[in-house]
Formats: sequence, C-alpha cells, structure tokens
Amino acid sequence: MSGSCGTEGRVQEKWRAVPPGGFGLLPWLLLGMGAFSHLFQGTTANPWIGGAGLLVFNSLYVFLAFSTHPCRRDALSTRVALALLAAVTCALAIGYGGSWLLFFPLLGLATGVVLRGRRLRVTAVAVTVVAGVVSCVHDGWGALGILYATAVSTVVTATILRLAETVRELRAAREELAQRAVQEERLRFSRDLHDLLGHTMSVIVVKSEAARRLAPRDLDAALAQVTDIESVGRQALTEIREAVTGYRDGSLDTELDRARSALTAAGVTPVVRRSGPPPGPRTEVLLSWVVREAVTNVVRHSAAGRCAITVTTTPERVRLTITDDGDGARGTDTDGTGLHGLTERLAAAGGTLRTGVGGDGEAEGDDASRAGFTLTAELPADAADSTGTPAAAPEPVAAGARPGPADRAKAPV
Repeated sequence: MSGSCGTEGRVQEKWRAVPPGGFGLLPWLLLGMGAFSHLFQGTTANPWIGGAGLLVFNSLYVFLAFSTHPCRRDALSTRVALALLAAVTCALAIGYGGSWLLFFPLLGLATGVVLRGRRLRVTAVAVTVVAGVVSCVHDGWGALGILYATAVSTVVTATILRLAETVRELRAAREELAQRAVQEERLRFSRDLHDLLGHTMSVIVVKSEAARRLAPRDLDAALAQVTDIESVGRQALTEIREAVTGYRDGSLDTELDRARSALTAAGVTPVVRRSGPPPGPRTEVLLSWVVREAVTNVVRHSAAGRCAITVTTTPERVRLTITDDGDGARGTDTDGTGLHGLTERLAAAGGTLRTGVGGDGEAEGDDASRAGFTLTAELPADAADSTGTPAAAPEPVAAGARPGPADRAKAPV
C-alpha cells in the first residue's frame, strides 16, 4: 500500500471499504464451465494437469477481481498475480484450445481491473493480439469471436470501474465539502458571538459602574444608566436571536450612536465625523463590526479621555479611522479573536484593517497629537448609495457632557 493511500481521510476510507466490481466479476467464471465439464467427460488430455491449471486460474482470477481498490491495484503482488494469470491462460489455451480459449476474455476482465492509463492500452493490445493468434491456430476464423470478446471485456471493465471510482471520489469530496462548510459556519458563528457579547457585556459593565458611582449623588442619572443597561440587554437578546438565524445586518448609524453612548458612560469623550455618501449595505455591516470591536477595546483597555471616529466615503473607497489618546501600549486584542477575525472579514471583502500605536496622520487637529492608538479600516465603495447624498455628520460631543434624553433613547437600543 502506497504512502498516499495510508494518509487518506476517514471519509475516503468509508467509500473504499467494499471494492466495487469484486462480486460482480465472479459470475463470468461460468465461461470456464465448458472446460470444467470436459475434465469430467474424459475428453481432455492430461486431466490432472488441466484441473490444476483450472484451479490456479480461478484462484488468481478471484484474487484479481477483488483488487479494484486503488491501493491494492498498484501493489506488486497484484501485478505478479496478473502476470501469472496471463501465463496460465496462454498455457491452457495453447495446450487445449476449444472451450479453454474462453479464458482469454476472462484475462481481459482481470487486465481491465488492474491496469489504467498507458499500461492498460499497451497490455490490452498485447492480450488481444495473443488471444487472436492462439485462437486462429486452433479455430481459424472462429478466432474473431475470441478476439472481439477479449478486447471488449478489457475496455468495458476498465471503463466501468473507472466510473465507479469517480462516483466514490465525488461522494467523498461532497462529504468533505459538507464538513468544511460546517466548520466555516461554526467559525463564523463564534466570531459573531464574540463580537456581539464582547461589546454588549463591556457596555453593561461600564454603565453598571457609572450607575454605582452616580447613585450616591445623582439618583436620576443613575436610573438613566440602569435604563440603558436594560435596553442594552434587551437589544443583545434580539441580536443573538438574529445571529443564530444568520440574518443579522448592522447599521453604521446605530452602531455609532451606541459607541457614543458607551464611550460617554466610560468617561471617554467621543468625537464622530462623517463625510461623503453613505456606504452600501455590505460595507456598512462590516464597518459596524469594526466600530463595535474598536470601541469595546477603547472602553476596556485604553484609559483614554478622548476617542475620535472618522468615516470618509469616496466614490472608490470607504475609510474608517478610530483614534484615542490612551497610553498606546495596552493590549487591544490585536492578536486575539476580535480584530483578527475582523481582519479576515475585511480581507474577504477586498478591504484592509491596520492598527498602530500613536497617530498616523489619519486624525485631524488635536486628535493627531493626542492619539495613543489608531485603527484604520478601508473597504471598496462600489456598493455605496448611487444617489450620492451626503450623510449627516453627528455633532461632536463636548468633553464631560452627558447624552441627553434623545441620545439615551437612541444610543443603547
């Protein structure tokens, strides 16, 4: 058995468990019944030699009939058995003729089982020629039937077995593709859950801490934070249900509102700017995931006082830049599941995701000097709204300001 055969997967092995054609080739041994009957009728010279030859021929033929497995077919023992079968067939046919000539079509069947490609073509021609010559010596023009039967049995057997092998390979490939699809769906779902729950739980924790701090001195503000927590929890349940069905679409405007609310609750001043036409649905979904993950990292790790989110859309590209003035050396999950998964998603859509410590020229004004960490995502804008209507740019939130009732009604939905 070759090394490649030993390393194939369990899916392929399942389809190879029963060699195709093995039992189907056994009934053709009935072609030798004429020779077998002559042994008992006493019309065969040296019947003990003929009987021994018949036993050896049948044994070799049965062995080869069950050698349709690709690994067994290429084994040295199989090739040796085919050579011995050819020698026995020629010896019996030359020595006895008559019904013994029908062993040539059986030799053709065995040849079609074992050989493929150029070896099959060369050997098939050789077997057919030998069958024709030997039969011509014994039966004259009657040799045409043996010659035709030998050629057809060789070609038809090889063709049918090759088709059977192709069907098995297609079945194995189909199962392997199904398994890969399941694995990819599990990976997608795990990423969705990470992005959904990671952000949601971070917002809940931040707002819970804010409510605890505000409760002793401003009960109304604390109750507002508790209301936001309830809204975030309800929305998380809805998003999880939608993620399970695989139909969740993100809204960039909604995600920016949530980001503004979460940053404000964490004591980080948000500054949101948008320019250009709104991106297309697919681009908007991907950018929503990026905003969610980046803001979660800012809230968790940055110790920043200011975070700027800039969305710039051109006819060709959409760029999202998120900068903060934190320490810049925090662990931002760049080597973990969140941003790594987003990088793969954007790359699949023809986009890029870059992160770096310090400003890289993407922020404007004071943001460039205060940025401690920068995340930049770019995507094609071919799916952008063709109307070209500019998106309304949200007003920057002043430092230390809390969102008003309208903001709280929208942001944590």
